[in-house]
Amino acid sequence: MAFVGIGNRGADIVRAMHRTSQVNVVALCDTQMGAPHTTTILKEFPALPQFYDFRSMFDKMGKRFDAVCVCTPDHSHFAVSMLAMSQGKHLFVEKPLAHTFRQMDLMMAAEQKYKVACQMGNQGHSEANFFQFKTWVEAGIIENVTKITAFMNSARRWHGMTVNDYPPEEPLPESLDWDCWLATAQAHPFNKQYLNGDWRGWHDYGAGALGDWGAHILDTAHEFLDLGLPEEVDPVLVEGHSAIIFPQASTIAFRFPARGLMPPLELTWYDGQKNLPPLPPGFDGGVVDPNIPPPSRGTIDTKVYPPGKVIYGGRLTFKGGSHGSTLQIIPAAAAKDMNLPETPKSPSNHFENFVRACRGEERCRSHFGVAGPLCQAMAIGVIAQRVDAKLRFDRTTKRITNHKFADQLLDGPPPRTGWEQFYRM
Repeated sequence: MAFVGIGNRGADIVRAMHRTSQVNVVALCDTQMGAPHTTTILKEFPALPQFYDFRSMFDKMGKRFDAVCVCTPDHSHFAVSMLAMSQGKHLFVEKPLAHTFRQMDLMMAAEQKYKVACQMGNQGHSEANFFQFKTWVEAGIIENVTKITAFMNSARRWHGMTVNDYPPEEPLPESLDWDCWLATAQAHPFNKQYLNGDWRGWHDYGAGALGDWGAHILDTAHEFLDLGLPEEVDPVLVEGHSAIIFPQASTIAFRFPARGLMPPLELTWYDGQKNLPPLPPGFDGGVVDPNIPPPSRGTIDTKVYPPGKVIYGGRLTFKGGSHGSTLQIIPAAAAKDMNLPETPKSPSNHFENFVRACRGEERCRSHFGVAGPLCQAMAIGVIAQRVDAKLRFDRTTKRITNHKFADQLLDGPPPRTGWEQFYRM
């Protein structure tokens, strides 16, 4: 396996894949090779070929690896992923799947075209929450859900920022390939405020709190309640609206139509340190998965509830956290005399599941057919934050029908000169 993006979370994934004892790490690539956040993993895997530009890595070493892991900033997932799949490489890519709705469409199509194993990094899809949610839906414990409240109220990197324009140009560090860092995305003059995780707060490069944590909180509900894409997304609250950075707080209502025998459902997302969600009686504290990886900067805020959700079913209400944390029925007394079905154990963690899928032994549980629509739903929410307007979405044509600029944002800006080929693979 070759790894593109090896700092912070990328380093964790290199180690996790290596711990499966089924992966040989053969190449490391990062646009900031040798910068402080990459040096630790370089010391752990000395003497391996190192690259700044993934294209050079594929040209020089493409015959020496079977799979690629992509852990770069959100805006640059797409180009690496498309090149990997087009060359028949199995692909593990961090969430969110890509930066724009169209890029996600193209990646889902490429997965089918090139018939490779593809996994989006969403650990909860291989842990207890996945198997419990699936079992409880099949057993009718979770049924007739009409409302979900989801929240992530910890501090984010851009909280407290006020900007009127993009930051001014600064001298380029010697350790950075800025052109490759930008990839297909819109170019801005270099400034250190874009690097090392801070890209997440800028619309042109990241996906905000929703794109960062939404996949970890909403994944099983989205899959097993067959939500697909919303028909309306309403930014009920956008505090500190900006077309450049993500808001200081937002409340986004996603409205999904009836699906088969399942009723219409409204999912409301809350982010921002003081934008706390309404919670039902008996909530009595959040749910925390001890295996959640810490943010690359700071920790989860213990002064507010940890990231989580409340699911309102026809007979029962459930609370849950993020990642692999399991659901609890609230109030607890409601579950006292219930004969709950046994939840199967996971046969493999998220990284082993991917490796076994590469070998044809399992199927990726967070393959792009599952992860793509989830991330596309979130991408529409990100657009609603950016334009601060209620959006109507046609689930058949996959277009926003009431806001021309928002509809254009589904496709994103044209790729930069020299990067167009990745949209044709």
